[in-house]
Amino acid sequence: MTTLTLPTLRAAFGDRLQENISLAAYTSARIGGIADALIIANSADELAEIISALWEMDAPYLLLGGGSNLLISDAGFRGVVVLNKAKAIRFNEGENPLVWAESGVMMTRLANQAATKGLSGLEWAATVPGTVGGAVYGNAGAFGGDMASILQQVEMLTKHGRETWSVSDMEYAYRSSTLKGVAINCVILSAEIRLKNGTPAQIQERMRSFIQKRKNTQPPGASMGSMFKNPAGDYAGRLIEAAGLKGTRIGNAEISKIHANFFINHGETKAFDVKALIELVQKEVFEQFGVKLELEIELVGEWYE
Repeated sequence: MTTLTLPTLRAAFGDRLQENISLAAYTSARIGGIADALIIANSADELAEIISALWEMDAPYLLLGGGSNLLISDAGFRGVVVLNKAKAIRFNEGENPLVWAESGVMMTRLANQAATKGLSGLEWAATVPGTVGGAVYGNAGAFGGDMASILQQVEMLTKHGRETWSVSDMEYAYRSSTLKGVAINCVILSAEIRLKNGTPAQIQERMRSFIQKRKNTQPPGASMGSMFKNPAGDYAGRLIEAAGLKGTRIGNAEISKIHANFFINHGETKAFDVKALIELVQKEVFEQFGVKLELEIELVGEWYE
C-alpha cells in the first residue's frame, strides 16, 4: 500500500483502523502473513459503509469471514482486510418459515438456532465452518444439502447501491456462483433462507448424525477444509490417495492420513509449503489419471519464494 493511502485510511476510519495485523489468527488453517490494515464491520450497515468508502478510495481490500476455504500467502495482503462480524439473525416463523441473517453469521450458529425453533433445512450446515456470506458466495453444501436449494434472496452492495438478488441471479453450480473467481464489484450483506417446520428433537438428531459422520471421516486439526473440488463422477480424496500421496508432508504441511483432500497445519506452517503440496497433487493426479483437480479454496495475497 502506498504511503499516501494509509493516511487517507486513518482519516476515514480513525481508531477503527488497525495496522500491520497478522492474518493467521483469522483463518481456519492458522496460516497467513501480515495485512497492511484491518477494520471490523459489526453490522451489515457498517459493512456497506466501510466497503463503499474503500471503493471511493480505490483501496485494495479483502473481505474475511470465518477464514475457511482460503490460503493467505506468507507475504500477506497489501491492502485492507475487512473482518465481517455482522451477526444479526431474524426468524419469520409460520406456515412458510424464513430466516434472515447478516453475512457474518456462522453457519453452525444459524443451524443450531433454527433447530431449536423446530425449523428444518439447515441441518447440513451444522458441519460447515464458514459464514453465511461465504456459504452464499461459494454455494456451500454437505450431506445432500446446499445453499442453492434453500436460498430465497440476497442483499448485495454494488457500485449502484444496495440491491436484492434472487437465487437465479447467483447462477449456482457445484461449489460455485457467479461471484466466484470473477472480479465483480459487489459484497454480500445478508441472505434470506427458506426453511420448513419440523420437530426440534428430530432436527437435532439429524444434525448430530451429520456431525458424527463428519468427525468420523474428516481429520482434526487446522485446515482450510476440502482442498479440491470433486471431479465429475469421482472424489478428489480418492484420486489423491490412489496417487500414493496420502501422508505426504512438506515442512509442517501434510496431506491428511485420514482424508487426502484435507491438508493439515501441524504448526507454524508456511503457505508456500501448502502451495507446493497443491502443485504436487495436481501434477501427480494429472500424470497418473489424466484428471485436472480444481481448487475449492482460493489463494490470496502475493505469491513468491
